[in-house]
Amino acid sequence: MSVFQTYLQLGFYHIFNLEAYDHMVFLLALCAPFVLRDWKPVVALVTSFTVGHSVTLALSTLGVVDYSPKLIEVLIPITIIITCIANLLQAGRPTTRISPNRRDTVGPIVLTLPNLLAAVFGLIHGLGFSSYLRELLGHQSRPVLELLSFNIGVELGQLLIVSIILLLGLVVLRIFNAARRDWLLVTSGAALGIALVLLLGQVG
Repeated sequence: MSVFQTYLQLGFYHIFNLEAYDHMVFLLALCAPFVLRDWKPVVALVTSFTVGHSVTLALSTLGVVDYSPKLIEVLIPITIIITCIANLLQAGRPTTRISPNRRDTVGPIVLTLPNLLAAVFGLIHGLGFSSYLRELLGHQSRPVLELLSFNIGVELGQLLIVSIILLLGLVVLRIFNAARRDWLLVTSGAALGIALVLLLGQVG
């Protein structure tokens, strides 16, 4: 395989690595308030998160920024906890719908507070990815192609995980006739519980 294909696969499979399940939990918390027909804002959220972690992943891998791995391992579950709390606070509130006849520009979809927050949290998660990528790269000083393909692989993996979450939500809501509020409470509560365990494991 080419270098591009190799690192594309590494980025894709890293998302599904059980040792990196904290990122899966974050995606679960991020998507919990949404259903399948909300795919546009979901894609915007995930892409915002990818942009954030791509920046710090590149800066850290290239040696531009330094950081404390211990601090990042503490901050990652905190980002999940904050996201879950925001979900729980909005549980039961009416959701805002975008009319299918309205011609929205990209700006109103992308430049929103949740997307900006996802990008900020992505900055933290990107530093969590960087130690793994640095081990793969070894002593390469300018791994531009590797960084690009790895990030694309991560994005594709994230979109697949999000698709699975949304499809699972569709099954629960439509087939089992569960209330959307209950789905939000259960998924956010589960993600919150896992994040608290992760946090206690880091500070304990």
